[in-house]
Amino acid sequence: MKRLDLVALPGDEGERLDRFIAARGGISRGAARRAIDEGGVFLDGRRCKVAGKPIRPGYTVTVNLEEGGHAPAASVPLAPERLLFADEHLVAIDKPAGVPAQATLTSDRGTLPELAADLLGRPVTLVHRLDRETSGVTVLACSPEATYALAEAFRTGVPEKTYLALCSRPPSPPAGRIDAAIGKDPRRAGLRRVSPGGDAAATRYRTLCIGHAALVEAKPETGRTHQIRVHLAHLGAPLLGDPKYGGPRMVGAVSVPRVMLHAARLELPHPVTGAPLRFEAPIPADLAELAAALECPLPALAGP
Repeated sequence: MKRLDLVALPGDEGERLDRFIAARGGISRGAARRAIDEGGVFLDGRRCKVAGKPIRPGYTVTVNLEEGGHAPAASVPLAPERLLFADEHLVAIDKPAGVPAQATLTSDRGTLPELAADLLGRPVTLVHRLDRETSGVTVLACSPEATYALAEAFRTGVPEKTYLALCSRPPSPPAGRIDAAIGKDPRRAGLRRVSPGGDAAATRYRTLCIGHAALVEAKPETGRTHQIRVHLAHLGAPLLGDPKYGGPRMVGAVSVPRVMLHAARLELPHPVTGAPLRFEAPIPADLAELAAALECPLPALAGP
């Protein structure tokens, strides 16, 4: 991502936002308009999508551009088979890898809530999130009471979450429970690390198979940012396709398309009725194909 930080001077008084960005940022007006339209422009810290917004002296304009200045690819609607469950209070979606759970710095388009709302024909609210490259089960709220109840459930660790992770090697030991606090990495913005001064975090895990990679089932007991990625890397088993935490993008001649993490199952009580719910997302083709190529077959998930 390329970022421009611009401050309006007295001579910029009354200039249109798109013209100001183009002139002061050294980019074309078309690129400036695309950044505004996609939601990558912030005026005094607030997202602004009005190209004709008049500039005032002292404004701080932040422009976040995709690498190379290109607009992100158009979002693809969710296929109906991605809908795992829906009622008046919540919806469960099998999130495709590559779909952001929430707006990014470069765009507010193509987010999971937006795509889910388009599929359902009604608004939904994000109550928990998967990383952009992670696939699998996500639930969203459809009513105020469900929003509150689900947010509280995830905050207190009520849902039972099961993930599949394809790792570069098996963790050591191959099965167990890691109880290691996670905090921000002061040397790498946006990343986390195991840190005694961080937030409490625990993950149960077991190695399901070992080939030219290791398939690991992970059940996080807490919901820290990047928790599974950090914990497995700490155990010597970084996820394939996760170079930020030591995971390779290539295994021999085999390319790894993304971070190999899939939210396979989610169990929780219904936010209004309290009835037990269990959602499962099919293993995506890219994970299945990579596992097969690395001679690490995907066994059926064990029961609860």
